[in-house]
Amino acid sequence: MHLTLSIRYQIQIPKEAKIGPGLNLGHATGIVLSPTVEIGANCNISQFVNIGSNHGKAASIADNVYIGPMVCIVENVVIGNNVTIGAGSVVIKDIPENSTAVGNPSRVVNQNDPGRYIMNKYDA
Repeated sequence: MHLTLSIRYQIQIPKEAKIGPGLNLGHATGIVLSPTVEIGANCNISQFVNIGSNHGKAASIADNVYIGPMVCIVENVVIGNNVTIGAGSVVIKDIPENSTAVGNPSRVVNQNDPGRYIMNKYDA
């Protein structure tokens, strides 16, 4: 990302990050992604989200994932398809597909209507 955009909008998305089509930055400010992150299609990232790693590879995030405000996803976790991660969650373990996870540390609270906040999906 161009340095001026990084300073102006407080978004750091390195060119090495692997990001699928349909990325939506809801209220794009304070977003920091690791260069080793992998994000699938139709991911919605809210404000003040950090996806990173201190020890190697960052998260692998599948398709149709909603990441709420102020979420921190740490290290090499795998997040499945159609997942909703609630605001303020700290994700340190894998989240299975079709789940909603919340809390610090995050935990799956249900598997009813996951991914419901993904609107205007990109269809290839």
